[in-house]
Amino acid sequence: MRPADPFPRLLHAFFYEWMVQQRNASVHTVRSYRDTWRLFLRFVAQRRRRAVAQLTLGDLTASEVSAFLQHTEQERGDTIGTRNCRLSALRSFFGFVAGREPTAIAQCAEILHVPMKKAPIYAPCYLELEEVRAILAQPDRSTHEGQRDHALLSFLYNTGARIQEALDVCPRAIRFDSPACVRLYGKGRKERLSPLWPETVSLLRSLLQRQPRPDDEPIFVNRYGVPLGASGVRFKLAEYVEAAAKTIPTLAAKRITPHSFRHATAVHLVAAGVDITVIRSWLGHVSLDTTNHYAQANLETKRLALERLGSPEPPEARPERSCLAR
Repeated sequence: MRPADPFPRLLHAFFYEWMVQQRNASVHTVRSYRDTWRLFLRFVAQRRRRAVAQLTLGDLTASEVSAFLQHTEQERGDTIGTRNCRLSALRSFFGFVAGREPTAIAQCAEILHVPMKKAPIYAPCYLELEEVRAILAQPDRSTHEGQRDHALLSFLYNTGARIQEALDVCPRAIRFDSPACVRLYGKGRKERLSPLWPETVSLLRSLLQRQPRPDDEPIFVNRYGVPLGASGVRFKLAEYVEAAAKTIPTLAAKRITPHSFRHATAVHLVAAGVDITVIRSWLGHVSLDTTNHYAQANLETKRLALERLGSPEPPEARPERSCLAR
């Protein structure tokens, strides 16, 4: 009798034993890896012309991984960063398999040697203050949806939170009394406190008065009480940006996402002269190099620094010595 292929067992063990029980990975990491594997298995099944359930461990070769990564960039239009995240999820599995299935070590080694791709480092696209104000003015605050969107976008700009960090915020994470602050949980379950402006506190109070939420449930929900998703926020933001671009034309040339508010917070803090280590703590950056990236992005800060430096004066012309003085 032909032995069963170990792939289904290994994939199940990778997610439930390795990621959840041993690594205690966050739900967002598990979802990201799950999405990668869903796309990868569908891609390989289509190339092999068989059902996903019929794929074996031997079908998942380094050449298939390379083809999939090329597909994500060229066909799906994913960025190099997304491509590298997909590869990281695949590498993690095959590193796990190498320790569980010694006969597949050669196959795993080939996949583990598929290189990450270097991506160009662009200056972050951020919003100027007048652009932030124009976008915040778009939601119709007389409606629940508009009030919620205005509060969410204001919260993003105030805290510099990542979109999922903001969407996960519950009432118990907010200190409404002075000094007001919010407890955020970032990548790797890192916890940080972010101060809140009185205006932001007022917006959150009003939102909760209009639609009360339990202390352990997300604040930003739809009319049915279902928590918002990041894709829905991006869709609504695109509408507000399009409307705001009619008064601030510079917005039309920018690709604005919820993360742009995080960039704006960082750059504006730099421009205000806030110490770079404070900004690092504010945004929850692991490396100070990431925070320094924003210091390089603000053209106005550079211009002011150049003005303080001043331009070099031309050297004074020395009088020529006469022949008699020689």
